[in-house]
Amino acid sequence: MAVFALLASPQAIRAQVVGRPARVGFLVETQLDRFIQNAVLEPFRRGLRELGYVEGQSIVIDLRSAEGRHERLPQLAKELLQLQPDVLVAVFPAPALAAKNATRTVPVVAAAVDNPVAMGLAATMARPGGNITGISGFAEELLAKRLDLMHQLVPTARRIGLLFNPNAGVSRAGLEQGMVIWKRALGIEILAYDARGPADFENVFAALARDQVGGLVVLADANTYVHRVVLNDLCLQRRMPSVWGGRDFLTGGAVASYQSDFPAMLRRSAALVDKILKGEKAGAIPFEQSTKLELVIDKRAAKALGVALPRELLLSADEVIE
Repeated sequence: MAVFALLASPQAIRAQVVGRPARVGFLVETQLDRFIQNAVLEPFRRGLRELGYVEGQSIVIDLRSAEGRHERLPQLAKELLQLQPDVLVAVFPAPALAAKNATRTVPVVAAAVDNPVAMGLAATMARPGGNITGISGFAEELLAKRLDLMHQLVPTARRIGLLFNPNAGVSRAGLEQGMVIWKRALGIEILAYDARGPADFENVFAALARDQVGGLVVLADANTYVHRVVLNDLCLQRRMPSVWGGRDFLTGGAVASYQSDFPAMLRRSAALVDKILKGEKAGAIPFEQSTKLELVIDKRAAKALGVALPRELLLSADEVIE
C-alpha cells in the first residue's frame, strides 16, 4: 500500500483512501441539448459504466455548460476547480484551453480537441507532460479531406472558403500554413474567413460573394453549433454549398459532414479518466488520435443548391439524409 501511495496522484489517493466517490468536473461550451447529450455526455457516462463506475455512488460528475457563451468558460472552470475534482474533463478546444489556463495541478482530460501540440496542451502526442492528456479528433489530413470533398461536390469552384472561430483555438496563421499545401494539392485557391459570433455572419457571406467563393468548409466549434440553423439558412439563401464537421450541424442547408466520431471519443475519454483515478499521471498518458471518421450527406440540401452528388460519394457515405 505504501508503494502504491507513492506512485498514485494526490487526487487518486484522496478518492480511494478517504473513501468518497471520485469526483469529475465536466466542462462544455455549448448548451446541453439533446444532440450534445447523445453525442458527448451519454457516451462518456456509458464508458464509465462499462468500467464499473456507478454514478452517485463510486463517481460524481459535476456538469458546467457555458450555454454557447465563450466568455463564461474561465469562470466555469474556476467553479469546477473549487469543487476539488479528481479529474477535469474539457470537451472541445475552447473548454480545453480554459482548463489549461485554470490549473497546472488538477489532471485534465481534453476530449475531441484539435492538434494538442499546436494548441499548447501537450509537449508531444506521446509524452504530453504537464497535467493534460486526452483525445484529438483533428488532424491536418481530416481538414484536407473535407476540402477535397468540397472540391468533389463542386468541381467547377475556383475558390473554396474556410470558416473558423479564433475563440476556438484555431489560428489564422496555422490555417494559412496548411492552406499553402492544400492549394497545391487541389489546384484551387483557398481563403480563410473568421467569425466569433452571429454578428459576423453577414460580413462573411458578403466576403464570400465578393471573392467568388464556390464552396465553404465550416469548422466545428460552439459558435457554429449554437448558430448552425442560421448558418444553414444563409447557405441556402446565398446558394453556398458547404461541408461541415459533425452530423448534427446539418439542418437542411449543409450538403455534407466529415468528422471524427464524437461518441467514440467521449466513450474512450472515460478510460483515460479511469487511468488517472487509478494513479497514472495525466502528463504521462499519451494523447490519442481518433481513427473513426463518418461521412454524412444531406440530399435535401444538395437538391436545393443544385449540387450533383457523385455516385461514389453516396456509396461511401455512412449516412445519407433523404
